[in-house]
Amino acid sequence: MPKHILLPCRDGYQLAAQLWLPPGEACGSVIVSSATGVLARYYARYAGFLREQGYTVLTYDYRGIGGSRPANLRGSGIRWRDWGDYDFDAAVRWMRQRDPDGLLVAVGHSIGGFMPGFARAATEVDRFLSVGAQYAYWRDYAPAQRWQMFARWHLFMPAVTALCAYFPGRRLGWLEDLPAGVVQEWAFRRARLEASYPPNERAEVLQRFAAIRAPILAVSMSDDEYGTPPAIRRGLDYYRNSHRQHVQLSPAALGMLKVGHFDLFRERHRDGFWQSTLEWIGTGHNPWPLYEALAPEAPAAVELAADPG
Repeated sequence: MPKHILLPCRDGYQLAAQLWLPPGEACGSVIVSSATGVLARYYARYAGFLREQGYTVLTYDYRGIGGSRPANLRGSGIRWRDWGDYDFDAAVRWMRQRDPDGLLVAVGHSIGGFMPGFARAATEVDRFLSVGAQYAYWRDYAPAQRWQMFARWHLFMPAVTALCAYFPGRRLGWLEDLPAGVVQEWAFRRARLEASYPPNERAEVLQRFAAIRAPILAVSMSDDEYGTPPAIRRGLDYYRNSHRQHVQLSPAALGMLKVGHFDLFRERHRDGFWQSTLEWIGTGHNPWPLYEALAPEAPAAVELAADPG
């Protein structure tokens, strides 16, 4: 069982977090960051698996979500960007304070694999593993589902949010409830990330991403309607000073019929995908033999269907 802690952010906000301590001496630390509107407890089995392998693991709910939800979401002023700028930043600082010199790896699912670029402290991470990481620009959605997803997330969601002053995701059975600021950033995201923010903030946004030099392994699934190759490329391009690799796996490569955007953190992947991630986390070696590596100066990632290593 994890130890429940409060994670202090530099703006005074406190996040509900869980610290998973290994049974013996730790061989490194891992921060697991959630997808939008997904509770940290969804990643508990994966965190427990990493703990069993000797890692100290931190999971946490973003501000506005689950245990980190304020008494009233209406008028909270919480933005999507805050999850990186403040929340992931706090996770890195807290873990570095515990172990200043040890291995620190960040695992991020969906927006959790992109938001680290907003954090000043992200330069303290040794390497990144992102899973289906993108920032939901609607033209990147899979063509077969694009217009349905556009209607759901970019028309219906902001309309309901305007009526309720937050998005009642739990009542609808879609996601956790979301702050209005998160919804607005998602629904009205532009093709260029920096264009979604005021002109006087754009240079700093780009500089934050460019400051990260740790290697990134981006994993996506061929049947992921969110994390398509264009979506993965769009996100990776901002980490222009990191060595970036993108591996696109098919469900068949993992012995599955269907995986999609969310399934990789379910228990059934313990002996397959989870086990393979240990190679990247522990050594920085890509665990899948077929891939294309993106050099830091290259303009875009290249995806390739891979067989398990």
